[in-house]
Amino acid sequence: MIKKERSSIDDVVIRLAGDSGDGIQLIGSEFTIATALAQNDIGTFPDFPAEIRAPAGTLAGVSGFQIHFGSHDIYTPGDYSDVLIVMNAAALKKNLSNLKKNGIIIANEDGFDAKNLRLANIADHENPLKNQSLDGYKLYIIPITKLVKEALKNSGLGTKEIDRSKNMFVLGLICWMYDRSLNSSIEELKRKFANKPEILSANLNVLQAGFNYGETAEIIEEKYTVAPAPMEAGTYRGITGNTATALGLVAASVKSKLQLFYGTYPITPASDILHELSKHKNFGVITYQAEDEIAAISSAIGASYGGLMGVTASSGPGIDLKSEALGLAIMLELPLVIINVQRAGPSTGMPTKTEQADLLLSFFGRHGEAPMPILAANSPADCFDTIYEAARIALEYMTPVYFLSDAYIANGSEPWKFPNSNNLKGFNLNIATEKDITENKFYPYLRNENLVRKWALPGTPGLENRIGGIEKEDITGNISYDPNNHEKMVHIRANKVEKIASSIPLQQLDSGPAQGKILILGWGSTYGIIKTACLELAKENIIVSHAHLKYLNPFPSNFGEILEGFETVLIPEMNMGQLSLLIKNKYLKPVVGLNKIKGLPFSTHEIVDKVKSLLSV
Repeated sequence: MIKKERSSIDDVVIRLAGDSGDGIQLIGSEFTIATALAQNDIGTFPDFPAEIRAPAGTLAGVSGFQIHFGSHDIYTPGDYSDVLIVMNAAALKKNLSNLKKNGIIIANEDGFDAKNLRLANIADHENPLKNQSLDGYKLYIIPITKLVKEALKNSGLGTKEIDRSKNMFVLGLICWMYDRSLNSSIEELKRKFANKPEILSANLNVLQAGFNYGETAEIIEEKYTVAPAPMEAGTYRGITGNTATALGLVAASVKSKLQLFYGTYPITPASDILHELSKHKNFGVITYQAEDEIAAISSAIGASYGGLMGVTASSGPGIDLKSEALGLAIMLELPLVIINVQRAGPSTGMPTKTEQADLLLSFFGRHGEAPMPILAANSPADCFDTIYEAARIALEYMTPVYFLSDAYIANGSEPWKFPNSNNLKGFNLNIATEKDITENKFYPYLRNENLVRKWALPGTPGLENRIGGIEKEDITGNISYDPNNHEKMVHIRANKVEKIASSIPLQQLDSGPAQGKILILGWGSTYGIIKTACLELAKENIIVSHAHLKYLNPFPSNFGEILEGFETVLIPEMNMGQLSLLIKNKYLKPVVGLNKIKGLPFSTHEIVDKVKSLLSV
């Protein structure tokens, strides 16, 4: 056996790919946890197949998981992978183009038999493991399936159960390659299979077998150490965008002292918010899975009317269905948080793929003049802060608020530092009491200096008032068909939203000078890619500025001044130019769009190349 020395590297991008039944996402999530415990910074990108159960071995059934980790700040899951681990021929065919030249390929030899080649539309004589087409890479062919069967030959398990264990072999192998401890995976397996000792034993044996294979087999020579990343002191955990969103809502509920009601209908990729919130009944969280999207938002509106913190969530198609009821919440001026985890559309679109194409829907997707605040998170961890802020604005300004995420953020993960509850902003609620009764009358649409009406909770003596979707008379809240009153109320509701700009931070530049040739302007999940592109450009002494919007309606009060400081504003977004349209309309500022509508996030080089092309004009 040859002695294997560890090499130190700053960062690495690993992509795992296989059939949707190969447990690829489990390998990725467990390796992510082990890497977080090793104190590396991390960015991940789970890449789910669009079909729930596509035919095994086909291109449509390929599931992927990419992780980028390092000893420095990581902002993206990486453009191209350094290592590609594939369980079958379809996985290789689909992912090879994103592997760096001279990169490492670890291939399960048993996934390249005649059947798997045929399913991947590869002729037998074109088997890539045998035809020298991979000569530009470091290729390691391992009979993973056979090794797993050998390790479990005396386990008493059937072929199906044994085959399902092969993902643990891969997990053990990459933990060996990158000096990760198996302890967290062992503990998770013990928890998951506590009542199935034979399954637990099999998975533990295979996990260790994969680790031992790396140590003893002469085929793989590389093993690496990635030093811990410098991080601010504190308690961290790995977190996905959906989990951070759920925890941010719980924090807002506790801080505001209002019970959280979450009315929703399951939809990809928003469903995990429901799953996470259902675990927190100890905080008084009420989760309600309605029969459809309309019932879901209506239940949340009812909860808000009753004095709870009402929240609903969906993705594009479900948001369409919620639009009429959302207009009711705007008319009633009730606090409500609407979460849109965007996915590729229109219609059913590509349910597991990401997009930013619902921005204009959020602005204008209601009949009548019905503006409302809109906030967008820029990373998985930022979902906590942004949803918390969305809840604050909804409760303090008595208005529905949109919170935008997308599939890339929702399923991605990164380290998240636990916040101290004492550092979270408090809530100034505007709840009506009996003291608000004047001459035996209560005026539900009497407003403060920010045009905010008071929250009249049902059951409070003397605060009875009309509700419903017909236009309200100013101050009294009675039904009104008066044209002048209608115009007045429309302007009041719009002006109330505009006044929110006075309670949000001024827009800051993320990097770069306050004036210059190019400002890269982004919103939502493009943050990490744009930031990485700016760092890459700086290495070539190309200095550009970067601003990223969290508050999309209203825009921060100084935003127009920032735009005027630059000759060119470049806006990368995963749509046909929706923020670009809004900027041109409001500020009359020419902008350059960089648009991508492929269900995939931008790569760093796409933005770098666009900046260079603009500077060369």
